[in-house]
Amino acid sequence: MDFFANNALWIGLAIGSGVMLLLPTIKRGAGASVSASEAVILINRAHAVVLDVRDDAEFAAGHIADAKHIPLAQLPDRLKELTRFKDKPVLVYCESGARSAKAAAILAKNEFKQVQQLQGGIKAWQDAKLPLVKG
Repeated sequence: MDFFANNALWIGLAIGSGVMLLLPTIKRGAGASVSASEAVILINRAHAVVLDVRDDAEFAAGHIADAKHIPLAQLPDRLKELTRFKDKPVLVYCESGARSAKAAAILAKNEFKQVQQLQGGIKAWQDAKLPLVKG
């Protein structure tokens, strides 16, 4: 007990440091972020299901090939459409990444096991000169 009493400051500092190291992981929420090139590998090798959570006009302006379109506002009500993919990799994206983080959290709460977010959203996809499908 003398050890803890004499070193309380150091012990507190060690615990605080551990919490600060884990904080980014906790804040990120569900699903790791992947770059556009990692997303291509995920789609081609792991046959990931691609989920676009943008609104209808954004989706029509251009989306990743074979993406399933469920706007974020409709996602909780339309989860049944995705239940068969609970054990498959799911790549979620939006315009810049904010909505996809919320969508990934919703999917994780509903027991989707392999949720990934496209870091930077469709903008990062376009910046990487990757193809889009219009319409």
